[in-house]
Amino acid sequence: MTIKAVFFDLDGTLFTGTRGVANSTRRAIEMLHRKGILVGIATGRGAAFALPLLEDLALDFAVTFNGQYIFTPKEIVFANPLDVKILKKIITYAQSNHRDISLGTAHGVDGSRLLKFGETRLAGLLTGVLPKGTSSIARNSFKNVVRRLIPNNDLSEVVHEEIYQVMMVATRSETESLEKEFPEIQVTRSNPYSVDLIPQNIGKLQGIERLGEKFGFTTQEVMCFGDSENDLKMLEGVGIGVAMGNATETVKANANYVTDSNNADGIAKALAYFGLIEFSSTKDFVSKDLNFNKVKAFHKLMDGKTQEIPRAFPAMEAGFRAGFEVEEIVEFLHAASAGNQDKFADLVADLHENIDKAVVKVESKNEAEMDVLTAETDAMIDLLYFAYGNFVLSGIDPYEVFNAVHSANMGKIFPDGKAHFDPVTHKVLKPQDWEEKFAPEKKIKKELDRQIRVANNKNKK
Repeated sequence: MTIKAVFFDLDGTLFTGTRGVANSTRRAIEMLHRKGILVGIATGRGAAFALPLLEDLALDFAVTFNGQYIFTPKEIVFANPLDVKILKKIITYAQSNHRDISLGTAHGVDGSRLLKFGETRLAGLLTGVLPKGTSSIARNSFKNVVRRLIPNNDLSEVVHEEIYQVMMVATRSETESLEKEFPEIQVTRSNPYSVDLIPQNIGKLQGIERLGEKFGFTTQEVMCFGDSENDLKMLEGVGIGVAMGNATETVKANANYVTDSNNADGIAKALAYFGLIEFSSTKDFVSKDLNFNKVKAFHKLMDGKTQEIPRAFPAMEAGFRAGFEVEEIVEFLHAASAGNQDKFADLVADLHENIDKAVVKVESKNEAEMDVLTAETDAMIDLLYFAYGNFVLSGIDPYEVFNAVHSANMGKIFPDGKAHFDPVTHKVLKPQDWEEKFAPEKKIKKELDRQIRVANNKNKK
């Protein structure tokens, strides 16, 4: 089976228990993209919540509000708001029955602060104080205490924005009564304490189908990951439905495959199981430095291997690495000379002089007991620190600039599917069409213009 697109639910799936994205998942997404596989999210959360994730993980699209609002980084693909009459009926019901609700718009979620509080780590800690066997009376008392701390917003007037989903506090036992009360809508949930109310006959699966029509894939060419009730139809309707190890038993029973939990590299392990990526939880280490992981992915793509046990560079290899860095320093000086060849010559002469001074300084040190690995590491980290210092003194945020360069470097694969190297310097060569397709300068210029514009606007205020 050919997989052309992969979709992830968010809570309990793409997110770990600490609401982060595992490094193994980030690497997996990069590997999927290198294979030309589209990657998106399918969530009950809203567009405003999902948009930063699209930017952070370079995702292709998002199905939000359980299929009611679909977008890419460039456009809105589909929007299906609730009928105003139905919305008023829900709000009236909520007010009459003292129910906390929130209204999901394209720009955020308005309404109950209790629902928002219920998704925080603090709420999890507080409810964790109550044992599983605590009576419903005690739990309701606890909920009332929280309400006094976080009062419900007044929703007596319907907001004028289009509403795509209503979130309402309700236990599992209340689902059936809500379905009878509102036969015009779907009642679904992604957690035990609240339901999502959305238009009929459109869910995550239908949202994926719409994206397939636009981007050229069928649901049978899709792999999805999920853990909750609102993921069931999606997992059942695609080519490969994967349940997380922390999923409900119902979800596990209806999935094609059950992987490990969201806290134990479940996504990467499942993708590796189906042959979409390479993943080893025992050999490869993952750094807390995400930029390091990106460069590691580059070397693995180019060299076919990475170094997993710390080691010192032998002299010849160290010379090659230093040569790469010196070339970038000379390019830096050339840019600083702004086309003035005499100035550039003076800067290069100063560089030679500084190298001679550094040789004298280093040779004067008494390092008879020097540990090679420690000394090399100390020098390398100082280089990194100086590089960050250059950005600090330039007033440039390097995050998006780094991403642009990384994307360009990942494009240095030749038509034969392999990297080619200079026989003398061992530097990675560029394919013939690299400048046209991957050169990062335009992206860097655009990002710098954005940063300057934002900074100027702040200074005006």
